Amino acid sequence: MLNLRTQIGNYEFTNPLMNASGVNCFDKKDLDELSNSVAGSLITKSATVKPRQGNPEPRYADLTLGSINSMGLPNLGIDYYLEYVHNYQQQHPTDAIFMSIVGTTFEENIAVAHKIQDSDFNGLTEINLSCPNVPGEPQTAYDPKQTVKILDALFAFFTKPLGVKLPPFFDLAQFDQMAKILNKYPLTFINTMNSLGNGLMIDANTDTALVKPKGGFGGIGGAYAKPISLANVRAFRQRLRPEINIIGTGGVRTGRDVYELILCGADMVQVGTTLHKEGVDVFARLLDELKTELRAKGHEQLSDFRGQLRTL
Repeated sequence: MLNLRTQIGNYEFTNPLMNASGVNCFDKKDLDELSNSVAGSLITKSATVKPRQGNPEPRYADLTLGSINSMGLPNLGIDYYLEYVHNYQQQHPTDAIFMSIVGTTFEENIAVAHKIQDSDFNGLTEINLSCPNVPGEPQTAYDPKQTVKILDALFAFFTKPLGVKLPPFFDLAQFDQMAKILNKYPLTFINTMNSLGNGLMIDANTDTALVKPKGGFGGIGGAYAKPISLANVRAFRQRLRPEINIIGTGGVRTGRDVYELILCGADMVQVGTTLHKEGVDVFARLLDELKTELRAKGHEQLSDFRGQLRTL
């Protein structure tokens, strides 16, 4: 009998699959669909203090091997999602879920975290450090000083299980630098990674960019991201304290993709573009394919191969 159970911190999940924040989690209808699926857990839309409309449309487009998006953090505000998780916890007292939060400024990041700290939420919180805080400045996690500033401020008051969502890194020195910072804090997990920033795709029929915001620049997801997501999971697993769990995100289309992220060191795996294309039934397919991989390799549980990537 295969055992697909996994853990993030002190929380146990029936299997490693969940949605990526931003996909199929905008409102109660979306979140209920996730809750009723076979996914091991779910995460809310990245919530700001107040509701946001997001960027003008078109802001998402499917590509041959993935997607491009420039959503602009549309969400219904932290109070909406706190109400949802409050009701969820009453109906599913033994099931842990994730809340995603984000701020467009340093102050907003702290304010939205205070909302969760002061609530009855007893799950896991993910703060999105892969969005810019200051216009004209890089994403928070690309700025070591800003990363330290926000983590110092958060852990001065935040006592609930906390993780950070990171942008993709490409240079080994970046992994060294960021891991050194993250290892100083009592983080429960990291989520690596967000979409590949500032890609551009063109409509061949009209010679125009596929998305409207930022002159057509957007985040690239799907199969295009898989080699980078594998590398980010692997690099951080080699550098982080073992008690910091890793959620692997990017490029999942098949159960084999899930297997490979776990092989590189992921404890859970988020699905974004493929979930957007197929809907929540994708989790059942991915789990069946993951089980096929385990049987083919002679594994009985995820710990048999987690982080066991062989090198030449």
